[in-house]
Amino acid sequence: MFMAGRVHFGPGVSSKAGELVKASGARSVLIVTDETMERIGLAERMAGSVRAAGLEVSVFTGVEPEPSVETTDSAAAIARDRKVQAVIGLGGGSSMDVAKAVSILVTNDGSAARYQGLGLVKNPGVFKLMIPTTAGTGSEVTFTAVLIRKSDGVKGGINSDYLYPDMSLLDPELTVTMPPGITASTGMDALAHALEAYTSLQASPFSDMFAEEALWRIGKWIRVAAMNGRNIEARGGMMLAALYGGVALANAGVTACHALAYPLGGMFGVPHGNANALLIPHVARWNAQASPERFAEAASLLGYPREEGEPDHVAAIFCSEALGDMVDDLGLPARLQDLGVGIGEEHLEEMAGKAMGVSRPMENNPRVMTRDDCIKIYREAMM
Repeated sequence: MFMAGRVHFGPGVSSKAGELVKASGARSVLIVTDETMERIGLAERMAGSVRAAGLEVSVFTGVEPEPSVETTDSAAAIARDRKVQAVIGLGGGSSMDVAKAVSILVTNDGSAARYQGLGLVKNPGVFKLMIPTTAGTGSEVTFTAVLIRKSDGVKGGINSDYLYPDMSLLDPELTVTMPPGITASTGMDALAHALEAYTSLQASPFSDMFAEEALWRIGKWIRVAAMNGRNIEARGGMMLAALYGGVALANAGVTACHALAYPLGGMFGVPHGNANALLIPHVARWNAQASPERFAEAASLLGYPREEGEPDHVAAIFCSEALGDMVDDLGLPARLQDLGVGIGEEHLEEMAGKAMGVSRPMENNPRVMTRDDCIKIYREAMM
């Protein structure tokens, strides 16, 4: 069983950022965020909270939608130069992943690329506090920071217990202005985490508890949050779902959908949530008969309860249908061509090769998947 540090949840809780960082003993802080947070004034608002607590603060706003090793190294150079004692990740999963990586680069030499893999980080990082402004990645409670290497276009995670955040502030008020498309995309990322953790070969009663909570909350709230963003109950429900999905994946891992999604981000810059949303109905259909009771229960949690007496192998198929309906209802891309990035038949071999290289999710998958199987699923996703 693995868990992150303390989590504070509730409307307005983000206003406590400065005082909570001060209580950690830190005196110099780096806020890691993106240009959107700077443009809407949220970065400065958080910086003001830190200054009001009597701390020194610097702000890095260069995080990309698909964060890179190079950007992370740039942020880490600032943190090292200013001898920061705490890092705040403000924004979506990209900003939080970079912030977590920066926290360990303050105390570990070299580039972030050196630590992509499992258990390669030698020293604990500085205090890290996460403030998500989306409800999707669960990065606020996971031990992973996923970064793209621009040199080869490969996405790889830094995976270490030292990346678990010390504290996270979940404030639904920060998500009410999130556009419908981003709400939908990030919400489907949370769904992928929950479903994959639930059907992973590494699933346990502990991870199941969190995955099931995430699935039913997403089934209940994702459409409402996307179509009525001011509904604070829906926003809070989705933030908790993302948190629970993050805890589930941290303990059970993800499966083939994530492996297949990584090349879409690494090669074509497709947002991670969109990639997962597009592929997960196809992967669920592929995996359903390898774990029918799990997929049948997942369908029920998402709002597709089985009819009385219906066997698992029949009810399991409804999981794929439920996911497809959700993608359609949310207006997300449902085919590779709909992404508008020029993915064609000629790319499928390379994409499949890269997907097979994402070994841990493939090993967790309930059904063995080959390179040819990956190509088949990608091809189905083109139709």
